Amino acid sequence: MSLELINNPILVTLQDKGRYGYSSIGVTNSGVMDEYAYFWANKMLGNSLGTNILEIAFSNVIFKVNAATKIALTGAKCEFFINDISKECWQTHNVKAGDIIKIAKILEGNRVYLGVFGGFDIKKEFGSNSTTIKENLGGLDGTKLKKADILPFKEYISHHNSRLKKEFIPSYCDELTLRVVLGYQDENFSQVEKNKFFSNIFTLSNDFNRMGCKLNGEPILCDIDGIISEGISFGAIQIPSDGQPIILLKDRQTIGGYPKIGSVLSIDCFKLSQAKTNCKIKFKEISLNEALKEVKEFYSFFS
Repeated sequence: MSLELINNPILVTLQDKGRYGYSSIGVTNSGVMDEYAYFWANKMLGNSLGTNILEIAFSNVIFKVNAATKIALTGAKCEFFINDISKECWQTHNVKAGDIIKIAKILEGNRVYLGVFGGFDIKKEFGSNSTTIKENLGGLDGTKLKKADILPFKEYISHHNSRLKKEFIPSYCDELTLRVVLGYQDENFSQVEKNKFFSNIFTLSNDFNRMGCKLNGEPILCDIDGIISEGISFGAIQIPSDGQPIILLKDRQTIGGYPKIGSVLSIDCFKLSQAKTNCKIKFKEISLNEALKEVKEFYSFFS
């Protein structure tokens, strides 16, 4: 009763909401990059919202099903097949022993999410299944999945499926506006530099992974070169000496010494996780109260 990888994918990891409360010992939160796609997969399957899932970051991943279950595929738009028959994403599908699931070319977005009914029966580390490769934690053995890996689950036979309404399915475009709460060392950036930050159009570089992403654009200058290392939040925007912003994401380091102008709203980071290289990025200031309201509404929707 399992899902078996029958090829060697570039990057597939087991993830969930992440692990919390361990940053004091240097353990990052980790977790799925796109919580919107993750929550919908679990919601359609009838799983609890913290159920683990597979995060697939590149094309050409093939699985063999070894027992009946129900699966859901969300996130990036991709070519998706069951037994060589093309299937739709953002809905559930019933599969049986012997079926072959293939995620081929990723057409829009960056990350595909594949969940099963009840989740995968994998032991947690520090309260989470999330894989953090740099810390060798989570997943099957603290690293990405490879050919012949087995992901056990409880057999489940279903005779119906769920489909997400089109109005809730996101589109992934080549322009993004990210909302930002100013903070951290923002007083060390002149008003001229802040204005430049919010009026500039940046380009997403290819220096983009689960730790963070670097942007290219007109340099943003800070009055200080560095700070005493301090804790870093999800979405924090570091400004290193070259003036090119770095947005820190799920596998970020727990402390850092670059000055930070503020933080991208967490729910906007989920959209950022699906952006491709050369995507145009603009920033928009949002107040702390507005940010708290937006985040509360997002999570209330799924609760």
